[in-house]
Amino acid sequence: MPRDAVPAAEERQRDADRSQSTILAAARDEFAEHGLGGARMERIAERAGVNKRLIYYYFEDKDRLFQAVLEQAYRHIRDEERQLNLLALKPADAVRRLVEFTWGYYLAHPEFLSLLNSENLQGARHLENSQRAREMNSPLIATLGEILERGRKEGSFRGGVDPLQLYVSIAGLAYFYLSNHYTLSAIFGRDLMTAKARNERLTHICDVILGYVLRN
Repeated sequence: MPRDAVPAAEERQRDADRSQSTILAAARDEFAEHGLGGARMERIAERAGVNKRLIYYYFEDKDRLFQAVLEQAYRHIRDEERQLNLLALKPADAVRRLVEFTWGYYLAHPEFLSLLNSENLQGARHLENSQRAREMNSPLIATLGEILERGRKEGSFRGGVDPLQLYVSIAGLAYFYLSNHYTLSAIFGRDLMTAKARNERLTHICDVILGYVLRN
């Protein structure tokens, strides 16, 4: 291959990567706002500033595009979790940090919750077909299991805690509150999204989770 062909090929690849990133960002916003059923490829193309044919060239159809958005969303939260360096912390501090991170991430990324709501309405059929998503999520459970075992050996954590069940509880205590805050606020006559209410919720989640894992 001629020398000048290599930079040209690399530049084409960078252009393709940029185009796909732009499309995925536009699709994420469209799916988060309208769900899979209400999302329109025309609007995604308009948001991305690209020709609709380019979206089909890279992603084939709306379902594959939605799967790619979900995979990217999970990749982002897992990458952020890895930055916490939980294994370097004391077990109780690591669990508290994961709770705080999960709550803060959900607050900062409501589109993530919307995407999960939409995929649940689809029976998780896109994630079931995504080996990549399963591979991305497995290391977190392994890390949490290592933290729990270290805490048990040190005598600070009780034994028999399933890391998957614990993570589902951490995520669920944050997810339900935030995804249902409109109805909960209306039913109970309290604005559950004030700064005070959010701080109280985070304290409650930490108390519940740590109260479960810590040895009495």
